[in-house]
Amino acid sequence: MTAHSPYNSEKPSQSLVPKGITIGLAIFALILSLAGYVFRLMVGDDVMDVLTHAAVIVPAFVLGIPLFFWVGSRVLNKVKGLNIQSRNALSLGWLTACISMLWLMGTYS
Repeated sequence: MTAHSPYNSEKPSQSLVPKGITIGLAIFALILSLAGYVFRLMVGDDVMDVLTHAAVIVPAFVLGIPLFFWVGSRVLNKVKGLNIQSRNALSLGWLTACISMLWLMGTYS
């Protein structure tokens, strides 16, 4: 029997991003978001200025973007009846955050 046979009551298997990749992207996003501030401190920028900027930017990239994708997946699952897995949504969010930070770093370098 094939997976799409009317006699097969099993759902097709769900494909999830491996947990190691999700965790790796989260760690890479954190490292990328903090890396620029180390260089700013090494050049002699004021510590308070660096910390206040980091207090806004780091959570926005490390938590905000992935949570936006996760909430979006929950909404699409409810409204459209899709089956977007949470880990896939979070992985896409962290990947997007990493790409955004690398793009910004390339723009300002």
